[in-house]
Amino acid sequence: MTDFVLVPGAWLGAWAWDEVTPLLREAGHGVHPLTLSGLAEKADRKGAPAPGQETHVRDVVDEIERLDLREVALVGHSYAGIPVCQAAQRLGGRLAHVVLVDANVPADGEPFLSALRPEGRAELEAALAAHGGDWPPPAAAALAGQDLTDEQLALFTARATPHPGASLTEPAALARPLASLPATYVQCLRDHPELRADVAPLVTDGHWRLTRLDTGHWPMLSRPRELAGVLLDAVR
Repeated sequence: MTDFVLVPGAWLGAWAWDEVTPLLREAGHGVHPLTLSGLAEKADRKGAPAPGQETHVRDVVDEIERLDLREVALVGHSYAGIPVCQAAQRLGGRLAHVVLVDANVPADGEPFLSALRPEGRAELEAALAAHGGDWPPPAAAALAGQDLTDEQLALFTARATPHPGASLTEPAALARPLASLPATYVQCLRDHPELRADVAPLVTDGHWRLTRLDTGHWPMLSRPRELAGVLLDAVR
């Protein structure tokens, strides 16, 4: 039995995996969806500083250690690829596999912001400044073309919460090259028809496996059954 730890990307909480979780459990695996600090049901900070990237790394590691999970398939979606890859390097023998779902990946000493094009970085910095340091969720119109039904769009817009900006500006810290991770990368073709430049060498050099899904950036909402199949294949 594998224990899947499912970490959603920006603006989302554990709820984003609600359609995937039962499919993995039906296959006989343990499943542990995780909400990162400052998001969803953890959005109320009670006056505490906004959580940074290291806090999100610790969220993942602490949950796995608290539950004493061993054969862990660590899944990171979108932004969560950055803390997930760092957490994976700290798990030692507990880690079985990493699955990165249309995810960003960390570069040692660099924040999430550094991977954006100059215009995207300026736009995000302006959004953080205008919203008290948080990154507001996108409006429904911005999600067009992402293979989401009206019902799925309504769910996203109703439940998404602002993302703590400190996690986007704090640099990553890698102990080893990403090529050392046993990983599968899931490319969502309707969002990124070309493989991300920072991921392509890891795939073409044979370090990571590549799987493609013909859907948008949120496959846990748009294609949960297909995504569950990919996660199960990754650990076989």
